[in-house]
Amino acid sequence: METFKLKGEFIQLNQLIKAMGWTENGAAANNLIDAGQIKVNWAVEHRKRNKLVAGDTVSFKGKQVVIE
Repeated sequence: METFKLKGEFIQLNQLIKAMGWTENGAAANNLIDAGQIKVNWAVEHRKRNKLVAGDTVSFKGKQVVIE
């Protein structure tokens, strides 16, 4: 499990996916979200701009990141 350190109050889901290197660009991140392949706190998330805060967990294909 990886961690991601916030630089502000939150990060949007599609920005986190891109920052983690799970996709090459924002459009690909949005496609993963639309396809229901991303889970936030163990539930499928379809909101591309969902604001993630410290303590949230995001998972994709066996990869997991915790927001700090």
